[in-house]
Amino acid sequence: MHSSTVLIIGFTWPEPTSTAAGKRMLQLLNFFVRQKYRTVFASTAGETDRSLDLEDLGIEKAVIKLNDPGFDGFIKNLSPDIVVFDRFLTEEHFGWRVADYVPHAIRILDTEDLHSLRLTRQQQFKNDLPFTIDSWLQHDTTKREIASIYRCDLSLIISSFEMQLLTETLQIDENLLLHLPFMLNSLGLET
Repeated sequence: MHSSTVLIIGFTWPEPTSTAAGKRMLQLLNFFVRQKYRTVFASTAGETDRSLDLEDLGIEKAVIKLNDPGFDGFIKNLSPDIVVFDRFLTEEHFGWRVADYVPHAIRILDTEDLHSLRLTRQQQFKNDLPFTIDSWLQHDTTKREIASIYRCDLSLIISSFEMQLLTETLQIDENLLLHLPFMLNSLGLET
């Protein structure tokens, strides 16, 4: 019998051989497995031929659907101690259901990176405008992403620049954030 269960709700199935987000997710999955958590990965996305074989790592898989009341029974029966949302979009879709049906669960947002920052920079570049903090603050995605951070108990932040934006510019309490860069050892290999 496992003492604790973690549910990770993935935006996509992890593809560590083809995406940085997949490598990041593999690191988080390996962390929970090493800590002896019963680890369950669920996603609304379809798997591809590049998707990681989760069962080989001892990770259970679940296919879930958006706006499906069947998720309520799934989450209630699983009763995870921790729920990790892969990016703010999954928290928007499933966070309220998690809060309603397993209010005891610790909710963690893995931002991957601040998507609002990336989108704002891209939009400014396409319009031949310089990036400014104000343009980021005005972006609708920023507001949605920050709301997601506030709804979670903890958010994982990869870059020190993003940490600085969140703590200094937005004055978000550092207790809600964990600066967790890619987990590398001294040889530059995944741990």
